[in-house]
Amino acid sequence: MSYRQRTSADALAIAKGTRGPVQGFVALSALYLIVLFLIPAVLGQSPRSSRRKPARKPGSERDVQVANRVGEPYPQLVDITQSTGIQFEHLSSPEQKFIVESMSGGVAVVDYDRDGWPDIYFTNAQTVDMALHGRKARSALYHNNHDGTFTDVSDKAGVAYPCWAMGASVGDYNNDGWPDLLVTCFGGVVLYRNNRDGTFSDVTKSAGLGNDSGWATGAAFGDYNGDGWADLFIAHYVDFHLESLPVFGSRETCKYVGIDVQCGPRGLNGSPDNLYRNNGDGTFTDVSQASGVADPEHRYGLTAVWSDFDNDGKLDLLVANDSQPNYLYRGNGAGKFSDTGFSSGIALDENGAAQANMGIAIGDYLHKGRMSVLLSHFDNEYATLYRNDGQMRFTDESDSSGIAQATRGYVGWGDVFVDFGNDGWQDIFLVNGHVYPQVDSVHSQLRYREPKLLFLNERNGAFKNISAKAGLAIQIPQVGRGLAVADLFNDGKLEAIVENLVGKPMILRPEGGPPNHWISFQLEGLKSNRLALNARVRAAAGDLLLLGEVISGGSYLSQNDVRIHFGLGRHKRVDKAIIFWPDGRVENLTNLVADHFYFLREGAGIVSSKLPRAGDPKRP
Repeated sequence: MSYRQRTSADALAIAKGTRGPVQGFVALSALYLIVLFLIPAVLGQSPRSSRRKPARKPGSERDVQVANRVGEPYPQLVDITQSTGIQFEHLSSPEQKFIVESMSGGVAVVDYDRDGWPDIYFTNAQTVDMALHGRKARSALYHNNHDGTFTDVSDKAGVAYPCWAMGASVGDYNNDGWPDLLVTCFGGVVLYRNNRDGTFSDVTKSAGLGNDSGWATGAAFGDYNGDGWADLFIAHYVDFHLESLPVFGSRETCKYVGIDVQCGPRGLNGSPDNLYRNNGDGTFTDVSQASGVADPEHRYGLTAVWSDFDNDGKLDLLVANDSQPNYLYRGNGAGKFSDTGFSSGIALDENGAAQANMGIAIGDYLHKGRMSVLLSHFDNEYATLYRNDGQMRFTDESDSSGIAQATRGYVGWGDVFVDFGNDGWQDIFLVNGHVYPQVDSVHSQLRYREPKLLFLNERNGAFKNISAKAGLAIQIPQVGRGLAVADLFNDGKLEAIVENLVGKPMILRPEGGPPNHWISFQLEGLKSNRLALNARVRAAAGDLLLLGEVISGGSYLSQNDVRIHFGLGRHKRVDKAIIFWPDGRVENLTNLVADHFYFLREGAGIVSSKLPRAGDPKRP
């Protein structure tokens, strides 16, 4: 949401060209065709093309593929939603008169039955009118059928009607080796315990989470005190009540470019965050005050992520606050935190301004062994790329990287560092969509439905906007919110699962591109928490130095696959992999053959190694 009120001058500026990726499409396309055919000719190469398997309409998806850094084509992101059998639709109010109707839409990847195939959970939300009339919204759990399709098992699993759902994250709170599901709600949280038989039980009250009754948004599990049990952080947003609804367009903070819109978050009170320590007996204790993360200023908390940002072996916590400074809590490993948001440089942008921080992506896009951060923002701002310089210092590289200019004019939500092409370098993918349907009535390029953005990692700290060259699907305007990535079909390619606020989701699959290699790791802790949250793998393959981490939460109120996936380019093996377990144990593996799934257990090394089965579908 917007930190400063947009004026009509802002809208005019966008109309005059700040949305370069849209207005410059024709010119860029012409330039691209010249580059595509001229450069390979100079290098003595021929442009490469790729044929896609599924049927398509004449002319769709046949646009020229963008060449990557070495002249190879980038995969096209193809919409395969229909063929998967997923029929979910997110409910929404046409006018979005209240902020609580605009912020939901998180999606979670969870292998709930431990069959090795990622399943998908879509959250759903009521409208104010539905809630006032006692009508519920149905969330949906889709089981992966191993054949490219999914089956709705929500009712059987017992997770269809959790609440007015915002987002979801995955953790194993009882350390039984089976992933549990935490749903954040307008009105608290719901903790679903995995019963290990395809069903879940609501254990919110018995686990000690029943008193969390605020507007919960981003949640993340992580073992911050190193006792082997996953603790739980829950961010809260606005102190909002159906009994005292703010009146649409009623004051200055309910206006946007001269039109009436929903009120908030500015002008409304915030809600404090909570940290719950896992007691190891199936219950949690609220330690927000004692730990130092109680959020006394009641900032508008959205997404949260645990990671060891300064590589000192102790978990830190990043909280994205909408329209206010971010928190970066540095952990001491013993249950205490200090906020280093300002001193680290991540609380504000490079101009010292707080932004509308919404989604969080973390990744080692420079191969430096440190987790950098990408935050998504509102349309009068830009997505902010914070380079991790070590020792809890970050530098805003948004302008120098090329991200700032290309993301102005969009409202960003779900974001991720992802290697769709398996070349070993993480690109950036962003999901967009406005909060005000009323912007469609403004004479500017502002639109309620917005396309997605894809940026190619140039391997030198810069990113190239290739959104118009990676297929037609991501150029389709939608009201995007949640985003998660996973190798849904266990074939070494990462799919993107996009949940939209309005209507059906979109499943995007990379097709074409060079035949690069990959490797996947699934980790299981023993002394560490069983899901191995925040365990890291550092891998060396030739000239590639890769870093991955098992993460709970992130993106925008969403959950990626907990398996660690590395693209390897043309390297056929990983020379060395170092596993850093949460309890401090370090294990080394060598000479790992590429294009395999490796299951690693703490203290036991490789438990199993599998190729994609010959009978498994490469595509639905």
